Formats: sequence, C-alpha cells, structure tokens
Amino acid sequence: MKNIFITGGTSGIGAATARHAIAAGRNVFVTGRSEPRLQAFLDSFQGEQRSRIFGEVVDAGSWEQTESAVQACLQRWGRLDVAFANAGFSARGDLASGDPEKWREMLMTNVLGAALLIKATLPALTTTRGYFLFTGSTAGRKVYPGNLYTATKWAVTGLAESLRQQMVGSGVRVSVISPGHVDTPLWAERPDAMMEADDVARAVMWILDQPDHVDVSEMIIRALGQEF
Repeated sequence: MKNIFITGGTSGIGAATARHAIAAGRNVFVTGRSEPRLQAFLDSFQGEQRSRIFGEVVDAGSWEQTESAVQACLQRWGRLDVAFANAGFSARGDLASGDPEKWREMLMTNVLGAALLIKATLPALTTTRGYFLFTGSTAGRKVYPGNLYTATKWAVTGLAESLRQQMVGSGVRVSVISPGHVDTPLWAERPDAMMEADDVARAVMWILDQPDHVDVSEMIIRALGQEF
C-alpha cells in the first residue's frame, strides 16, 4: 500500500489528490497552515477512510515543523512512498505595489518549502524507491509582467529537474506537474478557461500508477482554451 505525504493538503489540488488517494486505498498524511481547516478536512472522511488519513499543522517554510511532520508520518505508517510538495500561494500586487513581507512568505512556502520537504523525505524515499512530486505551474514556463509568483514557479521547475538528475540511479522518481488555470482560492479575478482541482488530482494519480520503470518527469496540463 502506498503511503503519501502532501503539503498544502487541506484545499485545492492537495485536498483533491488526498481524496483520490484515499479512495484508491492508500494512506495519506496532509499538512496545512490552519488548524480549523485541517481538522474539518480530516473529519470529512468517515469510517475506514478516516483511519487512513492524518495530518498536522505545518508552516511549509519551517524546517523543524516539516521534519517533525515527516517523522510523525513515518512513525504512523512505517514507511513513505510518495512526497508531494504542493503547498504554495500567490501574493497580491506586482513588483511595484506588492508587499515585501508577503513576498518573503511566498518564497519561503513555494520554493524553500519544497526544498525542505526534499531534505526531510529523501532518506525514506530512497529506502522505498519512492516518488517525489512537485506542483509547478504553466507560470513556471512563461513570464507574467511584474509577477513574483511566476519566478517562484520557475524555481520549482528548476528544482524538480535538479532533484531528478541527483536521483538518477537511485530508483527514486521525480515529477513536476505544471497546471494552467485551476479553480482555487489563488485567483483575484477568474480567467475564462479554468480546470477543477480534481482534474489535476486525476493526473497526479495517473503519474503514480505508472510502472516502476516509467518516470514521468514533467506534465503540463491546461484547461481547453487557455492561451498561455
């Protein structure tokens, strides 16, 4: 049985992936920044499914909290097969009007958070020949004017490829899933062409279901009609 650790797992793509994984009979450990949201999400599962999902409140940019949560996951399940660096958000404003403190928080979550999860999970994933996943973005392939979020996703794209190359020969697979416009709380104004978080979650599960000798290094997935 696959044991999956998901950061930012209480809403959006993370929550949708957790639901698909639980429905597929897997164990899931999620993290989120809000205790009420985390508890409400965990309590939305009933019966046998509830016994297979646990989580903790974690600031993805904190090494101590990330390491502690990964160790809690290992103590509960005994092994780790998949780590999914999904936590991320976009700060409002552009490079002239944005809030530098929000920029710092965004960089710590989107970029440092992914690197910290790598460090915390790599020993366990090497043992199980597991899978490390990143939530990237089409914004990590195209520059948007005055947008620091897009720079964080370019960083995630590069980090994923750097990890993939480091893990060649180890049996650990690495994939970055780069969605286009997804209907999540990220948006200040909704674009015309959008996917649901569930659409991306199904793609994540497809990647995880590939044979052991197949490594889906990158997937770009857009809503029909999205221009960039």
